[in-house]
Amino acid sequence: MNTDATPLRLLTPPGAPFAFDVTVTRQGPRGFQVAEPGRAAQRYELARAEQPDYLDFFDALARDFGTRMPLARTPPPPRHDGPPLRPLLTEAVAPEIPYGYGDPCVVKVGESDWRLLVTSNDAPNAFPILASSDLTTWRLTGFVFPEGHTPAWALTGLNRADFWAPEMHRVGDELWVCFTARMQDRSLAIGLARSGSPDGPFHPDEAPLVTGDVIDAHLLVDAHGAPWLVWKKDDNGVWPRRLAALLHRDPARVRALFAAREDQRTAVFALTSWPWIETLEPMEQFFVLQPLIEAATADFTGFAARLESLRARTCGAEAEEIAVMSRELRTRIYAQRLSPDGRALQGEPAVILENDQPWEAHLIEGIWITQEGGRYHLLYAGNDFSTAHYGIGAAVADEPTGPYRKSSEVLLSSGAAWWGPGHPSVALGADGRHHIFLHAFRPGVAGYKAFRALLAAPIRFEGGLVSLDRSA
Repeated sequence: MNTDATPLRLLTPPGAPFAFDVTVTRQGPRGFQVAEPGRAAQRYELARAEQPDYLDFFDALARDFGTRMPLARTPPPPRHDGPPLRPLLTEAVAPEIPYGYGDPCVVKVGESDWRLLVTSNDAPNAFPILASSDLTTWRLTGFVFPEGHTPAWALTGLNRADFWAPEMHRVGDELWVCFTARMQDRSLAIGLARSGSPDGPFHPDEAPLVTGDVIDAHLLVDAHGAPWLVWKKDDNGVWPRRLAALLHRDPARVRALFAAREDQRTAVFALTSWPWIETLEPMEQFFVLQPLIEAATADFTGFAARLESLRARTCGAEAEEIAVMSRELRTRIYAQRLSPDGRALQGEPAVILENDQPWEAHLIEGIWITQEGGRYHLLYAGNDFSTAHYGIGAAVADEPTGPYRKSSEVLLSSGAAWWGPGHPSVALGADGRHHIFLHAFRPGVAGYKAFRALLAAPIRFEGGLVSLDRSA
């Protein structure tokens, strides 16, 4: 990150449909001064460089300068009835769990014994492990990686580390935990750790299993006892940076790619700020580029078509860059066989799912696959996790690699009580029924590092479909 104390002045390059004059305070609390021809400059002060602070800033910027209002500041789409979700954990059981229970993995490890593993973001103790004998009362038993015991390849530190989406599964005589962490170069990778006990200690492999901006690993043991690794290619975290850089080099592209005036103004603010944005840590980059992402995905199909049309009218290296960006608009979920010891991938990865439904917008993630009735039932999350538009969908296949057939409707979406239900896991409950476990935000407080509660509901697998089990 740039630590220069001198404020940075940024002017919109020639060719844009609008022009901003932006001054950024780079050291200490973030500060912005924004002006445009014919309008007095406005000053904005951020208490921190966290997502809620940026949402407040972009909310004010939208009111003052006509940019896009942040999606996280708008209520969810209306729904007729709320899902029968039962809150299991709505407060931190220990101070070492500051962010709640995001990306929850609930696994049954004994007759009346369950474990819960959750995302820890940049907390010093990575991946809390909680135990329960009834799925109601939980206690912290430790961490997959206590402070000072993270893998050597993983980046640590406040506002630098990202320890996401752990999953625990029994494979043979061992318990394996797959997880996502940032490497020293800030890219995301998937690692594996193992233990003989659900409470550890866990010993990570020396190197990641998969690298290259990948997240949300899932372990599946198929009907023949063979382990598979499932993961998401995190291209939705890559194309926004490419788009901002492209527009900065050629601001005239704004009119070709964005139809609505508020989206054009949002794009111009992003391209003007790009020389500063590209110096930021990855998560702060996301916070600053989120309005640009939402401008592109507000009319996702139309934007993708306009981007492809632009590629057809371009040549050389820029045409190839636009083609790469077009491909990155599709989030791809991969599956690949693991060696029996889990230390290497075998064969070739297969794409098993992509975002192709309107509610999913620009991404899908958070995969969990359950074998039931001779089929592989896949649950997944879609849309932006930090908004009320996040939800859970379902698909089914006869083989681990598909083809998967998606349900035509969202399984779970935001309601009056909970926003952004997502990243499901499935386990048998004390009543012998399958239950879906997921995280969600309280209304109006969705966002990165915002507290996420653990919720559950019974589900059933019948006729190749997944549905909420409303029976008594």
